[in-house]
This record gives sequence, structure tokens and C-alpha cells, in this order.
Amino acid sequence: MIVGPRKALFMDEISTGLDSSTTFQIVKCIRNFVHQMDATVLMALLQPAPETFELFDDLLLLSEGYVVYQGPIKDALEFFESLGFKLPSRKGVADFLQEVFVDFCSFNGQTQMLYEIIA
Repeated sequence: MIVGPRKALFMDEISTGLDSSTTFQIVKCIRNFVHQMDATVLMALLQPAPETFELFDDLLLLSEGYVVYQGPIKDALEFFESLGFKLPSRKGVADFLQEVFVDFCSFNGQTQMLYEIIA
């Protein structure tokens, strides 16, 4: 999809029915494309594997339409640690953020984690 002068692609739950290795390869390919073509991809994934999670540049956490966190993935842990949530040993960052996010929001409905690859 072309949006204005930038190339943008919006992807929702592309990992449905795929194993983690295939999802990793697809996201890695998309990331390479994005960085080479100066494009943007906004992708929603359900519980990505740690290797796949590390491929993303930014994270957007939404609850009831409100932004809870938006920024570099590398800063997300520090943000939630500043609120008193510590990453346990032997726990994946994506799984930890999903658990903390749901606890943090105290929301019984649907929450969404969006990942962004930007050039």
C-alpha cells in the first residue's frame, strides 16, 4: 500500500497457522526489505518468539484505543521496570511485556501489541 510519499504496509496476525521458524523468516525478509527500501511496516503478532521479537524496531501497546507505550523496543523494558515490573530470568521479553501490559492496564477486554519496522 502506498500512503503519500512513503511506502507503508499494514499486516495483521501474519503468523496464524505458521510455526515460529517460518514466522521468523518472513519477518526477517520483511525487515530487510523495509530497511533497504526506506519503508514502514506496522505488524500485529500474537506472542512472537524471542528471535522474531528482536527483529522489530518499535513497539506500540494499545488499550481501549489509548497508547500505553510507544517507542523503541529496546526501551520498553526500562519503561516498565521504572513502574516496578522486573523481567524474570528465563522469560522472553515479548511474553513478559504481554503479561505486564495486561496487568498494567487492568483491562478485561482485548489489548493489542503492534510492532513496527522502520527505516
